[in-house]
Amino acid sequence: MEKGLIRIVGINGRFTHSCLALFYVRNELENNCAIFSHEIVQFIINDNYYEMLLRLTAGKPRYVFFSAAIWNSGIIEKLVQDLNRCSPGCGIVIGGPQAGVLKKRLKSISCTIVIGEIEAVGTGFYEDLISGDLKPCYEGSFFKMREQFFEYPYREEDFGSHLKNRHIYYESSRGCPFSCTYCLSAGERGVYHKDLHRVEAELTDILRYRPKVIRFVDRTFNDVSGRALAIWKFLAAREGDTLFHFEIAPDRFTEEMFDFLTTLESGRFQFEIGIQSTNRPTLEAVQRKIDPGRVHNIVSRLSNLQNIHLHIDLILGLPFETRESFARSFADLFAMGAHYIQMGLLKILPDTPLCHSIDDFEYSHCAEPPYSILKTRWMSHDCLSELYWFSECVEKFMNNRYFVSFWYYLRAISEDIFAFFVELLDICRESGFFQLAPTHELMAEKLCELAAGREDRELILEFLRYDWLRCGHKFLPECICIDDSREQPRETKGFLYKSLPEEMSGIYRKGNRNHFFKKSFFMRMSDPALRGIGLGTTGKSGCVCILQEREKSLHKFNKVLLF
Repeated sequence: MEKGLIRIVGINGRFTHSCLALFYVRNELENNCAIFSHEIVQFIINDNYYEMLLRLTAGKPRYVFFSAAIWNSGIIEKLVQDLNRCSPGCGIVIGGPQAGVLKKRLKSISCTIVIGEIEAVGTGFYEDLISGDLKPCYEGSFFKMREQFFEYPYREEDFGSHLKNRHIYYESSRGCPFSCTYCLSAGERGVYHKDLHRVEAELTDILRYRPKVIRFVDRTFNDVSGRALAIWKFLAAREGDTLFHFEIAPDRFTEEMFDFLTTLESGRFQFEIGIQSTNRPTLEAVQRKIDPGRVHNIVSRLSNLQNIHLHIDLILGLPFETRESFARSFADLFAMGAHYIQMGLLKILPDTPLCHSIDDFEYSHCAEPPYSILKTRWMSHDCLSELYWFSECVEKFMNNRYFVSFWYYLRAISEDIFAFFVELLDICRESGFFQLAPTHELMAEKLCELAAGREDRELILEFLRYDWLRCGHKFLPECICIDDSREQPRETKGFLYKSLPEEMSGIYRKGNRNHFFKKSFFMRMSDPALRGIGLGTTGKSGCVCILQEREKSLHKFNKVLLF
């Protein structure tokens, strides 16, 4: 006889995300107490709160299970309190990384906290669940039960409902070989890897549904290089356009990996690389054992492949990190050539080793999640505030495809990139930039303002025009049209229309010549600019033609021809 409904709830950062934990919980509940019916519910943090509450109470569920993380624990805390008011007979169970914190904050509320993985919680939990006599807290550790294999979480019906139009999260291993003091993984020991044949079978099943993105949540996917390479080769051999995301350690690359990655189709893989700092005292303090020089070499080589999107992390506020050392770390990361530099504030997560050292390091942090730092022994609050807005400036201007050739130019001339962004930040603050929508045109305008006093101003504007047009725009904004560049494209088009032959093999035929000239954008560029974008070899200026057709490349820019 059915005993009622268990509603299993996740609150994601955005709609495209999905909550892997919900599927593990669903499967364990069905394996151990099928007497209940089960329903997975996924919200996002910006959903209407009252409507969330109404959906949770609808049908009078017997239990509501929550997966609590840093980004959603505040909402879950309020939902638990209000559920207790409007549905006092509903049992509440909270698991996830923030469950322990909510246990302390919800002392007056009758609810059950699960610390650890649901697969390891033990049969007593399910017996108590069925009897309706749950204890306040249960604990289980997957790493104390290694022989218990964690099962494939998904079913066929999930892909047409809970996972439709969402990223698919998948883990081929659990645990992390590192013990970084700021990370929740620091308390774990060891890594458990799924059998490789099982991984391939599960991925084959997921790929049947042609998801847009599969995100491997392995904390260090390439901790065993041969195994990682085998999975990469397996995925690369599958047809489709699914993007695969991996968190990797740069110092665990092999030459065999590089040999394979050179053959990879552009845009299929995305790497997230946690570097955090290149300051050696900082790395030692947080037990992040990497060689900055080797990391620079590896990331630069990956960047030069131009077929893998690279996302690297830098943390603001780590121990022994001063404003000067942070500036050097940022400059080091910029020089590596990654496509995305995420610069986040340090979070003092509960129950991490760093949390227990806050007095030693004179840390002050926010009392509420995500526990962002306010000051450190090495950085005053004013210093952190400045560097936070610096990081936001980098986020807005760098972490897109708007100015790729311009950043390449600044790397090539060894620009003092920290000083560059400090100056850009001043310009942005004076104009209220952070209160406006950060459009491509607005950002180009701010870069033009910065370039106004530079000797290489005209060259910079050439790069900005080129980057603008490659992104698919069909006009040039006023801010990057200087001197003769307003009329120059029309004059250049007219000159080429008269001088180019009636047919050009692979470009246009006699019958579509007029259409080619009508749809394309023509622009003269100087020899230094052509060399800067990799098209200059003759020592002369030339004309670039921006087509309306997209490249099959990492950034999917419009195709470019040189005349």
